[in-house]
Amino acid sequence: MTAAPKITALRGGRVTLAAAADAFLTTPRTANPNTHRAYASAIDRVIALLGRDRPLADVTDAEIGAALTELWGASAPATWNRNRAAVTSWLAWCQAKKHWAAPSVPADAERRKESADETRAVAKTTIHRLLSRRDIPLRERALWRMLYETAARAAEILALNVEDLDLEHRRAPVRSKGGAVEWVYWDRGTAHLLPRLLRLPDGSTRTHGPLFLSERRPVPARRPAAADICPYTGRARLGYDRARVLLDKYAGLDLHQLRHSAATHLGEAEIPLQLIMGKTRHKNPRTAMRYVKPGAEAIAKVTEVLAPRRRTH
Repeated sequence: MTAAPKITALRGGRVTLAAAADAFLTTPRTANPNTHRAYASAIDRVIALLGRDRPLADVTDAEIGAALTELWGASAPATWNRNRAAVTSWLAWCQAKKHWAAPSVPADAERRKESADETRAVAKTTIHRLLSRRDIPLRERALWRMLYETAARAAEILALNVEDLDLEHRRAPVRSKGGAVEWVYWDRGTAHLLPRLLRLPDGSTRTHGPLFLSERRPVPARRPAAADICPYTGRARLGYDRARVLLDKYAGLDLHQLRHSAATHLGEAEIPLQLIMGKTRHKNPRTAMRYVKPGAEAIAKVTEVLAPRRRTH
């Protein structure tokens, strides 16, 4: 006689969306502060749209898909994929780990293809012109300059607090994708802007709290963690999506292009791969080679070697 298949009972029929989100965001998979911030941002926006106090079991797959589409349907593929993945991980955890009756991301809200951009590296002159524009606010110029000079990931720099900064030695510790704490270094451009960024209207200086702040104070319904609020101004930490939108608005660029361009410019300056890996903190040489692909300017210059020799008389 064949044994009946094992059935796992579903529990938590009255668990709310907010409670389910809070439970997921305390798990080890979101222990990295950058990961936690990215996941919390996406999940919080979805549950705010659906109703924080609604039972998780009452939400349908179609509602999840509609929420994703309303929030990020018109965004770039990378933004859609990043937020979709956060919501997918949360709902899969609810089902597999907690055995709660929970919806899934529907099949029609599928992952979108991210096309490779062979022109991601921006010319050094273009970056310097951008960072010298007088119509760009101080916060953006400081953030973009710091991203370029450190060659760090945007999430790492946005997660920095004022007390993390070693202004004397122009460096700060960041938590990398793998969870390790590593140093990033900046140069004169960033060093010149940071004191101005930290100065308060009364002439005093911020000494702790988030480094890069949003334009306004958060509303009570979406108040972030205390660690993400400036104790001097009450403003929240600047989020990745807002930073991305602003760079696109002013320059039509993606945040990652600043990191990619920095690595490319180091490669064009014939800096050894080992040093470039130290700067970008890549562990795999093959991965680093992808980032140090010569840009258009370097290829154009090399092409001169193929030109006919000039006559000297």
